Amino acid sequence: MNKIIRYVFVDLLRNKTILFYTLLLLGLSVSVYSMEDNYEKGLVSLLNIVLFVVPLVSIVFTSIYLYNSAEFINLLVSQPLKRSHIWLSIFVGLAGALCLSFFVGVGIPTFIYAFTISGITLIGCGLLLCLIFVSIAMWTSVLIRDKSKGIGLAILLWLYFGLLFDALVLFMLFQFSDYPIENLMVALSMLNPIDISRILILLELDLSAMMGYTGAIFRDFFGTILGMGITLFIMLLWCIIPLWLSLRYFKKKDL
Repeated sequence: MNKIIRYVFVDLLRNKTILFYTLLLLGLSVSVYSMEDNYEKGLVSLLNIVLFVVPLVSIVFTSIYLYNSAEFINLLVSQPLKRSHIWLSIFVGLAGALCLSFFVGVGIPTFIYAFTISGITLIGCGLLLCLIFVSIAMWTSVLIRDKSKGIGLAILLWLYFGLLFDALVLFMLFQFSDYPIENLMVALSMLNPIDISRILILLELDLSAMMGYTGAIFRDFFGTILGMGITLFIMLLWCIIPLWLSLRYFKKKDL
């Protein structure tokens, strides 16, 4: 299992796409922090990159890598190895490489320019988003055999989590604006890991006042130890459940 993890991890570190992705994040992070005189403004500017670019690269790159590695995976399955060990090793290698790329590109500049609770929250949310969208990509890739359909589904899921979900929530908010649905908004936000990350970072930056009464509701929930514990648990579920579903299907799949 360790040999598979090491092979996947080292192979990805030599991948030109991963190297370009790391340098791109590093260049953007240093540029954003250098142009802003206040680290909080830099974090807000960097927030959009973390919430949109990181999930997109994680889910699309993982999907493409898995489809391109189909022969390698078939070779591993033909060996006297447990399928669960093979699949989990690939996940660890992929997630480890993408998390390392994110940490080098965003984490190190953030530690240098904005070593605060809000900066650490940004890094933590970014790492969790890497894990979550790698997990989702592994589920879609093992579920759909056709490469073009699988990658298309991955992009559609990113569009849903990144854009469409917020549009649906806003539509519901306007439609039921006469009713007290703020608590429902907190529950709905748990259905989107990108939304959870956005709320956590904005609250740490004391920007919840811009969100009105709903912001106060979010602060009352996410600002408590119980709320943070529930939020972390939900984020871990977002990572574990798709991975478990993909592992369950991979163990039964006829390759």
